[in-house]
Amino acid sequence: MTHLYLKAVHIIFIVTWFAGLFYMPRLLIYMTEAHQKPEPEKSILVKQFRVMASRLWFGIAWPSAILTLIMGTSMLINQPEWLQNGFMHIKLTLVLLLYLYHFSLQHIFNLLKQDIARYSSQQLRLWNEVATLFLISIVFIIVLKDAFSMLWGIAGLLIVTFLIMIGIRIYKKFRNEK
Repeated sequence: MTHLYLKAVHIIFIVTWFAGLFYMPRLLIYMTEAHQKPEPEKSILVKQFRVMASRLWFGIAWPSAILTLIMGTSMLINQPEWLQNGFMHIKLTLVLLLYLYHFSLQHIFNLLKQDIARYSSQQLRLWNEVATLFLISIVFIIVLKDAFSMLWGIAGLLIVTFLIMIGIRIYKKFRNEK
């Protein structure tokens, strides 16, 4: 029974963490674009986006990432036999990469707080989609487990990536026409 409670709490914090991972890059994009505005618009927007990003990042994303890790580790301690399954090794590798993605967003946010816009809004739009790819990959691996075919999984991920890239291009074209 303990396992089910840990799993439920783990899922809740995964959802809130991903909410932060999906929205934070958008705020980073807006902050980057605000740096290109003339004064006083630039100062007003940058200040507002910093406040919004700080509240999201430190009030939702970071606590959720930490609690997701604690609950996931607790589940593995409670059910150590899961570590004998190949799918779990793939999932944990993807989760490690997801945390690295999280740290990369922290790095970009730190740069923007210093008024260093190292990445273009287009680069950040692409980076914004990485969390989606992680979510899709992890969910399919954990749901399909050993029935997961690596070949079909990679093919599906490439198709989704291709569709996301097309969507970004269409959005960019639509945005530039405005």
